[in-house]
Amino acid sequence: MVTEGQPESRVQQRSGAYASAVRWVENLDEDKFAYLLLAPAFLLLAFIAFWPLFRTFIISLNADSLRGVAQLGEFVGFENYVALLTGELDTVALPNPFFDLSAPFESALIVTAIFTIVGVVFETLLGFGQALVLDQDFRGRRWVRVAIIIPWAIPIVIQGMIFYLIFQPGVGFGVGIAEAIGFSGTPLTNSAEALAIITLADVWKTTAFMALLILAGLQSVDRSLYDVARVSGASKWHQFRLITLPIVLPTVLVAMLFRTLDAARIYGLIESTAGCTTVPSLSCLVVTTFSVRRYGTASAVAFVTAALIGLVAMGFIIQLYRSRGGI
Repeated sequence: MVTEGQPESRVQQRSGAYASAVRWVENLDEDKFAYLLLAPAFLLLAFIAFWPLFRTFIISLNADSLRGVAQLGEFVGFENYVALLTGELDTVALPNPFFDLSAPFESALIVTAIFTIVGVVFETLLGFGQALVLDQDFRGRRWVRVAIIIPWAIPIVIQGMIFYLIFQPGVGFGVGIAEAIGFSGTPLTNSAEALAIITLADVWKTTAFMALLILAGLQSVDRSLYDVARVSGASKWHQFRLITLPIVLPTVLVAMLFRTLDAARIYGLIESTAGCTTVPSLSCLVVTTFSVRRYGTASAVAFVTAALIGLVAMGFIIQLYRSRGGI
């Protein structure tokens, strides 16, 4: 039998729980309250980001299926990963080896690592130099800033075709320059030479991106610090080492993080310049393996690639927090 007091007690319980929740929220500091407000967006982004990755991992645990993605092959566990890392799949399912020290410029992992490291280092150095110049006050600075972003604005496919024609025998002027420095007459058909050309093309395009990000960091430096340094007799080098570099370093690390993540996923520039068979990156390996319906192998390569990129990103983030004194 229901008494008159029971509904009232339930209302009191609800109001008591609601009041407790309200008091808990009111007692949060600003940072925790901000995270609470952002929690729904974080959960949505996590689902969007991790569900495809989880699905890829599930597919990678199955044998290569020729019937379609919806009909997975036999469950094989980590056999695809073992075969991938030991090289057993190189002549079976992969058009190019995943990792092979005997043929480094035909190995997807080594090619991607070389392209990423060399490209990001040169882009950072050249971008830093451009940013230092653009940070100075000179006539026409605004027009120079606009001019340096023109290569960055060119679409990747058009960029690839430009460098393809430049180094195409009988068409481009780059063939003679390539032969003068020791390249062959057909550099885009040689894996090592084509990798160098593609790296050059990437540096030409994305140095402006690095320069603009670093320039934003330079603009935040308090100019009075340089006045104090000059009065104290500090040289230009000491001003750069003790003032500019420490303040701009977090911005440089963020820029390098963005470029590293982008470079590690390179595909379009390679395909439109020399082709994935000549310069096989990790993304090229995923696409070409998937195109021959080796879904399990392609998913394994994709998941390993995502894991490696995640580790690199984590390293940059840790270093970024250290540069800011957070760790």
